[in-house]
Amino acid sequence: MKTWLLVAAERREFAGLLARIGTGVRLKGSGAKFAREVYWKGNRWWLLANGPGPELAAKAFEMGAKREEVDAVVSTGLCGALDPALRIGDVVVAGVVPLQARRYAAGDVHSIDRVAVTARDKRLLRNETGCIAVDMETAAIRKQAALMKVPSFCVRAVSDSAGDDLPLDFNQFRDTRGDFSRPKIAMAALSRPFSVLPRLMEFDRDCRCAAETLGEFLADCQF
Repeated sequence: MKTWLLVAAERREFAGLLARIGTGVRLKGSGAKFAREVYWKGNRWWLLANGPGPELAAKAFEMGAKREEVDAVVSTGLCGALDPALRIGDVVVAGVVPLQARRYAAGDVHSIDRVAVTARDKRLLRNETGCIAVDMETAAIRKQAALMKVPSFCVRAVSDSAGDDLPLDFNQFRDTRGDFSRPKIAMAALSRPFSVLPRLMEFDRDCRCAAETLGEFLADCQF
């Protein structure tokens, strides 16, 4: 039996996966905001979500890896598209080719400690890096995995396309820990109910769609 450590930013990014493999049991003593242990296809999966950004992702990795030896770590969750060919819900895989027939886009994922809010942001990142997607955690997870000599790779799903401007600059609503403040985001949307609120609801639907596609993909994978 192998142990897979899957690290995401938020619990909702595991929603599609948990709907397929079961909610498992709470992983005690992890210290992460969300931690579950699930047995799937003869292996043990540890699912950890500790918040967005490299610092919180690195802590999540340490929380999981220090328990005992893990066989591999997967940076997972949602991502923004940099490649204009990618669409909402498309799965992006970096670092390994999973043994499964479902379609995915192979290419590298660039990490930054902020949300890429505008189409211009994403276009500049595409030109600078050549990567096909952007997130906030994968680089930190890769670094920690390399230090501990644990294989790592990335499987994510697109929540916003390269040409999309997000409905809000979510970077303005991070707290001192680094988490996004949902009450502050909601208040900002309600203050502009006709211009921002419908777009925020659409973005939320896109995120749920991406989490569903991601869960379906991961549940079928044989790495």
